[in-house]
Amino acid sequence: QVQLVESGGGLVQAGGSLRLSCTASGRTFSPYTMGWFRQAPGKEREFVARITWSGGVTLYADFVKGRFTISKDNAKNTVYLQMNSLKPEDTAVYSCASSSGSGSWNYWGQGTQVTVSL
Repeated sequence: QVQLVESGGGLVQAGGSLRLSCTASGRTFSPYTMGWFRQAPGKEREFVARITWSGGVTLYADFVKGRFTISKDNAKNTVYLQMNSLKPEDTAVYSCASSSGSGSWNYWGQGTQVTVSL
């Protein structure tokens, strides 16, 4: 079993930055892809960004391109989400997930709250 634990959320003013971390623990961790998702109140969960664990190939949702950066540290079993130029509409619970490459996300973290104020 793999456990994913997010950290780094908080309250920030519009235009500010936060860096989220997601650390995996448990049995040997070797995913194909790691991703970040978010869910705002009253809305469905949406994809934010993903990165392949081996090659570091990234993919972003259009609404975060140029503002957010996903990265990883394989030695630490950790994936990061650097969020810059935050907007109030970025307010959500951010969760990380891992995929074995089967087309589905196998493990999920509990999420960390990000709140962006005006």
